[in-house]
Amino acid sequence: MICVVYIFSVCLELIGNHREPRIIKIELAEQPCHNPGIPQAEIPYVHYPEPSTYSREECACTPVRYFAILSMQRSGSGWFETLLNSHINISSNGEIFSAKERRSNISAITKTLDKVYNLDWYSSASKNECTAAIGFKWMLNQGLMTYHEEIVNYFKIRGVSAIFLFRRNLLRQMVSILANNHDRSTKQLNGTHKAHVHSKDEAYVLARYKPIIDATSLVPNLRNTRESASNILRYFKSTRHIVLYYEDLIQNHNKMVDILDFLKVPRRKLVSRHVKIHTRPLSEQVQKWNDVYHALKGTQYEKFLTADYEM
Repeated sequence: MICVVYIFSVCLELIGNHREPRIIKIELAEQPCHNPGIPQAEIPYVHYPEPSTYSREECACTPVRYFAILSMQRSGSGWFETLLNSHINISSNGEIFSAKERRSNISAITKTLDKVYNLDWYSSASKNECTAAIGFKWMLNQGLMTYHEEIVNYFKIRGVSAIFLFRRNLLRQMVSILANNHDRSTKQLNGTHKAHVHSKDEAYVLARYKPIIDATSLVPNLRNTRESASNILRYFKSTRHIVLYYEDLIQNHNKMVDILDFLKVPRRKLVSRHVKIHTRPLSEQVQKWNDVYHALKGTQYEKFLTADYEM
């Protein structure tokens, strides 16, 4: 009888355990984004930012490349940037360091860079969550030369690629700078200053102004401009970079394919609404051309007098 009672109690215990099965909770850890197709050498330049102002949602694992266009005023950077922004996967946010407070010290610069590359910088160039390349343009006189050591270190740590854009003909660049400064003060287009135009009529109005170039300081000014370009290239030689010239892009639009490949974004046709302002030979675009001609004749800058490209 004792055995029967024992067996019966064991059966009841087994039945009770069967009715209340144990529930095992398994939590799956979130896997980081990984693309096995990315070459090992490219991994430092591939990023998966997590914006604080919105969620990238289904594009969270879309890799993003960081870039900066390093250039000088009137070197074609505005036109170049509109070409980049016509690509559905590229966002270039203009001259963000034109505001002095953003470049007042290296801490302000770093804070601004972090905001841009974290996809938290909002501008008209901002794309949707599937941006694959994010950057801006940075003029050499906007803190870039002053804090070049710290900026180079930032670029190398954060995996930022540099796109250098210069002009070969520095005399044409000077004419464009003088003309732009004149329009800034006179506002020739219905009382509005425009650094870039979208119609031939507007371009014609701005091109009518012929600046006077100081022949006595012309060569030193050209030398300083060239030295600035040489210095910035030397400072950033250890970064991932590409060097472009405005004249090459004008003459060969296929050069833009090299940029898309450099940024590792799909190739596609790029467009811009910008209309070139100065299209005539330099001799027709400045006053006192003979003074300019004789100032450069026989110097290393003599080629600027005739080195033009097809418009």
